[in-house]
Amino acid sequence: MNQDLSIITMVLNASLVVQLVMLLLMSVSIASWAAIFRKLFSLGKVKALNDSFEREFWSGSSLNDLYASAAKNAKTSGPMERIFASGMREYQKLRERRISDPGTLMDGARRAMRASFQREMDVVETHLSFLASVGSVSPYVGLFGTVWGIMHSFTGLAALTQVTLATVAPGIAEALVATAIGLFAAIPAVVAYNRFARDIDRIAIRLETFIEEFSNILQRNVGAQSASGH
Repeated sequence: MNQDLSIITMVLNASLVVQLVMLLLMSVSIASWAAIFRKLFSLGKVKALNDSFEREFWSGSSLNDLYASAAKNAKTSGPMERIFASGMREYQKLRERRISDPGTLMDGARRAMRASFQREMDVVETHLSFLASVGSVSPYVGLFGTVWGIMHSFTGLAALTQVTLATVAPGIAEALVATAIGLFAAIPAVVAYNRFARDIDRIAIRLETFIEEFSNILQRNVGAQSASGH
């Protein structure tokens, strides 16, 4: 009896619709784990690159040296460095046009950094919606497989004159496997989504803080240059 009710036997004996549901859920689960590991690696890389640039930024290097370095390492730089580069690029373009008004310079640099910030956050948040969908939909897909399997099982039992627990149990157990697989796919996706959402919020707060700090530094530079110009 134990062998008859093993997971593999129940999957093989399930109806075609339930087997298709199980196959779909297993495929989604594999894709979900792949997305989880990719996101773990990418967020770790983002954090390391931001840490590295922030140390360099506050080490006392000049803004021009940092900008030259950011332009040279554009393909391997992190979000914070790219945001800095976009702000410096806009600031220098406005200076080249002989614009000396502090408000115009600062507004241009801030807009460039905010636009860069939105692009960076779009990249950081990739695959997050997929994990949310897996976490919310998989249990219902598994439940559909279970309901279908139980309906199929009871339809088969209708022809029997005598129904016992031994005849009912295998069909119901086979159907319940679909719900179990749905939960197996959903639970890691929900846990990972919550973890990544918190990590991404921290990254966003850190980048926004950097934008404000860098804007203050630029504003002091603009003020010093205006004073020296006068």
